[in-house]
Amino acid sequence: MHELAICQAILAQALGVAETHRASRVKRITLRIGPLAGVEPSLLGAAFPLVAAGTSCEAARLRIETVAVRVECQLCGTESEVSPNRLLCRACGSWRVALLEGDEMRIESMELFESEPANV
Repeated sequence: MHELAICQAILAQALGVAETHRASRVKRITLRIGPLAGVEPSLLGAAFPLVAAGTSCEAARLRIETVAVRVECQLCGTESEVSPNRLLCRACGSWRVALLEGDEMRIESMELFESEPANV
């Protein structure tokens, strides 16, 4: 299950961002994942709490947004949304397309709780 390794990488990035912003904990992490990314979102969602246990991300909610597959035809220039297993131009049917969106997996946003200021 490579989703566990992906969760570890997400956690490392989230902890780095939290530290940079002096956050006491992470409330939410929003991911954008395309169907061609090679990641199973449900497995990612199940693995994240296991990886985040005992960290400032322990109570974080992992929100996963799925992205449609979009291509641009190299013959007619049409941009269209296609199914992951049929990368053909919707206008002319050409297989000569460039992938615009649908293979990404990225952290879109994070919601942090700020640390309490120290009493002096």
